Amino acid sequence: MSTAFISHADSLRHEMGPHHPECPERVQAIEDQLILSRIDDFLLRIEPPLASDEQLARVHSLEHINNLKAWAPQVGYYAIDGDTTMNPATLQAARRSAGAAIAAVDAVMQGQVTNAFTCVRPPGHHAEPDRAMGFCFFNNIAIAAKHALEHYGLERIAIVDFDVHHGNGTEVAFRGDARVLMCSFFQHPFYPYSGADSTAENMLNVPLPAYSAGQEVREVVDTVWLPRLREFQPQLILISAGFDAHREDDMGQLGLVEADYAWITRQLKNVALQTAQGRIVSCLEGGYNLSALARSVVAHLKELADL
Repeated sequence: MSTAFISHADSLRHEMGPHHPECPERVQAIEDQLILSRIDDFLLRIEPPLASDEQLARVHSLEHINNLKAWAPQVGYYAIDGDTTMNPATLQAARRSAGAAIAAVDAVMQGQVTNAFTCVRPPGHHAEPDRAMGFCFFNNIAIAAKHALEHYGLERIAIVDFDVHHGNGTEVAFRGDARVLMCSFFQHPFYPYSGADSTAENMLNVPLPAYSAGQEVREVVDTVWLPRLREFQPQLILISAGFDAHREDDMGQLGLVEADYAWITRQLKNVALQTAQGRIVSCLEGGYNLSALARSVVAHLKELADL
């Protein structure tokens, strides 16, 4: 099998209160769609570990890690901000999400699979080194990148973020780090109101106005991302795979559909085959319309797994 699918029941135990869009049903919807689409048998299931403090500290300050430990409630909820809340299972779920990203890198770098997708929550790309925000506690994709850089000695990693929101936490973690090229598009102006004015040479941010659809996004990928990615020659591609730019998702106002996510995945896969021995690690970020999310993830996985 060429593609790993990494998930864990801890993702279902973290929840942030009634009617919160970042809910356990997101993972359940994806799992159901895998069965409905009949691709589950073609994916290698991997059990993810909990990320250690040492692994988290490659990206996050010890103060941040210790704060989350101190804030973790025994019962009920602890609100970090208006969007981001801990319940008694949150800390372990967040460690598991980061651990899944690390396990995905290990599976790909050790040749167990060609690529991997982590279907875990909470997401991560808004979490900054010293701050949880935007539904995110630890920055899974940044932790994966640091693991690949420090444990495997890679020299060039590309991080691609196609969530409707800018991955501010990932940018803060790697701004000015020549070993990492971050390519992203995102709706602008929009939460978290960052990214559009970045001047770091390794940040290739493309802000898009509301109601941009698939054709505009494909043009950005084709004319802006791909030439820079080929020039950079990444040894590993990491994807912050947010599916909230889907036209059915009320969390944003972009107009992508499943075919667009499949096309983007195909382009990134072609680059990975040319420069990185096909190695891709994709981590779930946003996506809040359950049906659109599940369909989009399956389209993404079918491209990764050549199905």
